[in-house]
Amino acid sequence: MRRAKTALLALVAALAVGCKSQADASPEPGPSASAAAPTPKGKMRLVNAPAEGDVDTLVRSAEDAAMKERRRVVVYVGAKWCEPCQRFHHAAERGELDAKFPDVDIVGFDADKDAERLASAGYVSKLIPLFALPGPDGRASGKQVEGGIKGEGAVGFIAPRLEKMLAE
Repeated sequence: MRRAKTALLALVAALAVGCKSQADASPEPGPSASAAAPTPKGKMRLVNAPAEGDVDTLVRSAEDAAMKERRRVVVYVGAKWCEPCQRFHHAAERGELDAKFPDVDIVGFDADKDAERLASAGYVSKLIPLFALPGPDGRASGKQVEGGIKGEGAVGFIAPRLEKMLAE
């Protein structure tokens, strides 16, 4: 229980101050978020979910923190081996998605490591990457987009679908 509370506090702190990219720039989340300088307004934030804790509790906490800054939370599920995931992640790190998603916090989970706890909160898909809107209880709302394409067009394929989901 203590570890879950510590992980939850780490997630909330990371959302409050932003996220520094992983040294290997892996597209899937690592075990914890790294704190960085505060994210300037109008920037998409990538936050790696803690390796422990119930997904719905972690997501609810992320939403509470985001709401205070008038930001939105999207649950992201990716994997290190997924090329569309890598391309989206790198584009977000480079700020290429800030104009389209200036108020979005992407809370990332690893499809391989977190599959069981994601499923228990309703975050399931046949394809990755998965981008899902959480419900008020932190569980999956059913509004989601999944899958991508390989190659240069990956981000161009994902971004409009994510934008449409957020507009609904």
